[in-house]
Amino acid sequence: MSDKDTFNQLLEAMAASGPGLSDLLFIPGHPPTVNFCGRLHPFKGNFVDSVVEPQFTEQLASVLLGGNEPLAADLRSTGSCDCAYALAGIARFRVNIYRQMGHLAIVMRKLPNRIPTLEQLGLPPIFGEIVKERNGIVFVTGAAGMGKTTTVAAILNEINRTEDIHIITLEDPIEYLHAPNRASFSQRELGKDFFSYAAGLRAALRQAPGVILVGEIRDRETMDVALTAAETGHSVFATLHTIDAGQSINRILGLFDKAEELLVRQRLADTLRWVISQRLVNKIGGGLQLVTEVMGSNLRSREALLLGESDMRNLHEIIESGGKAFGSHSFEQSLLKAYLTGLITEETAIRHSTHKNKIRQMLDHSRHLQERKS
Repeated sequence: MSDKDTFNQLLEAMAASGPGLSDLLFIPGHPPTVNFCGRLHPFKGNFVDSVVEPQFTEQLASVLLGGNEPLAADLRSTGSCDCAYALAGIARFRVNIYRQMGHLAIVMRKLPNRIPTLEQLGLPPIFGEIVKERNGIVFVTGAAGMGKTTTVAAILNEINRTEDIHIITLEDPIEYLHAPNRASFSQRELGKDFFSYAAGLRAALRQAPGVILVGEIRDRETMDVALTAAETGHSVFATLHTIDAGQSINRILGLFDKAEELLVRQRLADTLRWVISQRLVNKIGGGLQLVTEVMGSNLRSREALLLGESDMRNLHEIIESGGKAFGSHSFEQSLLKAYLTGLITEETAIRHSTHKNKIRQMLDHSRHLQERKS
């Protein structure tokens, strides 16, 4: 049996080891580990020793890279690389191979076989409007592992179901494979099909796009081209590693020189349609609950983008007050709803809030209302 066959059997056994599995971890000196709903557990089974050896991760990395020299060069030059790996008919994985303590380690994120719908993810109803945007830019933000890629996949899946357009994705790596429905898909992978996000995005503008997905915006040049695409009437979806709308705006501005700030603010005020931020929090009884913050474009938010925040123009307050008219809501409002419906504990709501004094006030207010009713 070849190394690849042996590793495939191991990965298949680990992937099937229980519900709620999200990650497989192979770190030399540690047991092979699986992540169930945010908690790590050692894996015991065939095809693997009780403790991972450096030789094991070297061999597994070779199988995962599959002879891709650009990825191997990334690993040698930067100490890590990203790729995707598929077990035919069983699972796909997003893979990060990296060096630690002088040896290779590997983390594999298991992706669902089917692209979930917006309803299956439990996303708010406003997402039904977000998928209808046909110009401007939408940012989906959150820390690593908070499900941004899955949310974007669900959005594109809904567009695929309802629109006759060309969708171009620029990804690193390709994680969800979209079968054409009404839309046509061109899925391009960094390092294989294009070699920088900025260059791939410029090329996409000449490829008759209806929607463009930029897997992650990391630099000024890519952000500049993304804003230009939005300004020229294209619909752009992009992800950022930021925790909420306010930090997202600051990150975008921080990519540009100070002298460019007024122009960038004007461009954002004209093109930004939504900022979606999300977090996965522990659920009562096990599992994870998705909570979100959504900021839409309205007169007050555009004014804050154009002129900057002040005592009179606070993005968090604008988001919280825009729910009924514009579909916006804060993390605190989302956490409170999850608490009141019995999905999360009060402690979880406070721990994962951005404005902890605010969520405490909201929780106290809800308790007083309940006491008055009883």
